[in-house]
Amino acid sequence: MTLSSQRGRPVILVFTRHYLPGFRAGGPIRSIANLVERLGDEFEFRIVTSDRDIGDAAKYSGVTAGEWLHVGKGYVRYVDTRKLSLAALRRFVGRTPHDAIYLNSFFDPWFTIRVLLNRLLARTRGAPIVIAPRGEFSAGALALGRAKKSLYLGITRMVGLYAGLQWHASTEHEVEEIRRALGRVAERRIRVARDLSQAAAEERIEWIERSTRSPLRVCFLSRISPMKNLDLCLRVLSRVRVPVDFSVYGPLESTSYWSECQALIAELPGHIQVTHEGEVRPTDVVPTLSRHDLFFFPTRGENFGHVIHEALRAGLPTLISDQTPWRDLATQGVGWVIPLQDVQGYVDAIEEVAGWSPEQSRQCSERARRYAKSLDQDDELVSSNRRLFLDALRECA
Repeated sequence: MTLSSQRGRPVILVFTRHYLPGFRAGGPIRSIANLVERLGDEFEFRIVTSDRDIGDAAKYSGVTAGEWLHVGKGYVRYVDTRKLSLAALRRFVGRTPHDAIYLNSFFDPWFTIRVLLNRLLARTRGAPIVIAPRGEFSAGALALGRAKKSLYLGITRMVGLYAGLQWHASTEHEVEEIRRALGRVAERRIRVARDLSQAAAEERIEWIERSTRSPLRVCFLSRISPMKNLDLCLRVLSRVRVPVDFSVYGPLESTSYWSECQALIAELPGHIQVTHEGEVRPTDVVPTLSRHDLFFFPTRGENFGHVIHEALRAGLPTLISDQTPWRDLATQGVGWVIPLQDVQGYVDAIEEVAGWSPEQSRQCSERARRYAKSLDQDDELVSSNRRLFLDALRECA
């Protein structure tokens, strides 16, 4: 293997639809940013990404497109996807020294499919490619647009578009999802490396005690889209018998879906109050969450779920679906993991928290923060991500 970096570090050429300073895409941005910050002294990450955030017509201000810019411990090149033709992408990859390519979606037409089409048309193997589906093979994700996705999967199997890649699964559960979706395409080339959380400094979270006479302060923070399942939150709250102030944070990814949610909000009983608080900048997530009593997130699928980790860092008991890798919240004494179809289970959890004494709430908050901190300090998580790239690089050594 010939190292491409003048400083002797292997160069990982990363393709991802959205990256910093964007934030609306949520978890995938944070996964890559955390990877770069944790391993940026050992690998040189060069990231190719869109020049604007989700839903924005305007480009990022103060960002020069088409040049490598130093962002954190990596380098970023912002591109206009309208100009990202197959030929332009082929020239770019050919002229950019790199030792491995890292793709961060299975279905992305610009930042995954075109990269792999160029590889297929060139009929040469080139640098090793690692691909992270980022939860796109979960049952909930595949159910959205199932017909189109099934057709695409069938075509790509026939032409071998994804053959010979190394697959990055965040958990053993995602390994099974990849195998179910791809069968022999993935073969035995799946590596497990859990997404890295931010190496957070010590945080001073102000405890805001709730009076037992006040409504329970419940929050949801994510993109407002069918995948994140805000409508189930509202259906659950329609059956809750205790007063609740429900704060919804996040960008409106789907206005039609938000209209459906607004119709459900209009039908809620008077003791359930809902407010949409809009977007939250990444640096404000933990302080914002800490002002509540419960985090409610019945998502249809997450390959990691950074916002769950952030809720725990904020000291919140956490009520989530069974479609994430966070399966041990109950055993840790910090929350509930409930199947999507068990609506009453969600209702019971919310009413239980509403009945807690201030001391019970305080103790749960302390457990949540301790649990989140223990994950931040797990060196094996960093090691598994390091091995992910070292294993790929050894194939071309």
